[in-house]
Amino acid sequence: MRALVHDPTAPGRLRLAAAPDPKPTAAQALIEVSAISFNFGELAYRSPRTRPGYISGWDAAGVVREPAADGSGPAAGTRVVTFGWGGAWAELRAVDTSELAVVPDSVDLGVASALPVAGVTALQACRRLGSVLGRRVLITGASGGVGRFAVQLAALAGAHVIASVGSTARAVGLRGLGADEIVLGPDALSAPVYGVLDNVGGAQLATAFDQLEDDGIAVAIGKASGEPTVIDFERARTNSARGRLENFNVATPFRDDLGVLLRLLETGRLTTQVGWRGPWTQAAEAAAALLGRRVNGKAVLDLTAETAPVSKTMLSEEFS
Repeated sequence: MRALVHDPTAPGRLRLAAAPDPKPTAAQALIEVSAISFNFGELAYRSPRTRPGYISGWDAAGVVREPAADGSGPAAGTRVVTFGWGGAWAELRAVDTSELAVVPDSVDLGVASALPVAGVTALQACRRLGSVLGRRVLITGASGGVGRFAVQLAALAGAHVIASVGSTARAVGLRGLGADEIVLGPDALSAPVYGVLDNVGGAQLATAFDQLEDDGIAVAIGKASGEPTVIDFERARTNSARGRLENFNVATPFRDDLGVLLRLLETGRLTTQVGWRGPWTQAAEAAAALLGRRVNGKAVLDLTAETAPVSKTMLSEEFS
């Protein structure tokens, strides 16, 4: 098979090359991959100890070539979306059946490939807030993959959604997803918030924590800023703030949560925001665009020509 392998000397440290076919265990299905999606974290935080030839990748969608030998997964020919902590960026993927879900015929496999890490992270993080009906919820890094799912899911849950972005260009499409307000950073908030879903970390998370209502909650999802977060809890106590901060790690297995997201997609209550889409031969271009903050939403790479090409630009909207 062919795969995008780790090559420290190649553009984006990615090279399309021949690789051994994976050997599935009894509880794994062998998937013929149609599309993959890039996540900021798997590109920005690759270990310097990654060996040349290693196949990375968390998210992939395709068709079952060989069902799991233990009978736990779908039959051959079934369209599925899959998750794992490696091995996605290849023509074939062996994946645990607890980490895949059947994709409805009406959902494009490229669109489905963008769901696992970003969509499930947003879903689980939103649940950590509890009931948000009628409450103000701030989402930092709202223009990214996790952020755009979080905006939609918080809006579906009845929250007054405030999307925080780094620039007006990054706000494209957010109002249409359910954002009630758009701000350039949490220090621009007009009033306190009940909940924070933070994808940026660093100074933004510290500022957002200071903006919590009594008994509010800030969920620290990611650190796209690459900066450490320093919070002065003594000052918070002096100001009588009673909000709390929780660290977040996505929980596996993904199968059930992927099923929830796919049903929302199928019924039109959720959309996957694909800001870049093209063939996997352009993987280095896609990686550079994502790391350079030039992608609003997800970057999807097609291994097959199952669907028509999607533009790499998005429509603009008024920022107000």
